[in-house]
Amino acid sequence: QVQLAEFGGGQVQPGESLRLSCVGSGFTFSAAAIHWYRQAPGKNRQLVASISGRGGSLIDYANSVKGRFTISRDDDKRTVYLQMDNLEVDDTGIYYCTIPRIDYWGQGTQVTVSS
Repeated sequence: QVQLAEFGGGQVQPGESLRLSCVGSGFTFSAAAIHWYRQAPGKNRQLVASISGRGGSLIDYANSVKGRFTISRDDDKRTVYLQMDNLEVDDTGIYYCTIPRIDYWGQGTQVTVSS
């Protein structure tokens, strides 16, 4: 049974950092590309970052997070990370990790950036 679980959300002030984790099970994790999306209140879901499977050599980011967010993976731990630095109020939303090949989504974790 495929499962994805996100961890690490919370409430922080602008300029602070958070690290999200996405833990997968029930599939060949190392082979799977993983995407992070976010959904802000009243807005459509936005692709934030993506990392390819089999070593994660292909990485991409939304323009709005380039230079501030870093996606990485540890296949031994079956985990993809999203390091978010210098957070802004507009980064607020629910963050989801997904397996794009099968359109499977985790339950999401809330990130709130507020002063």
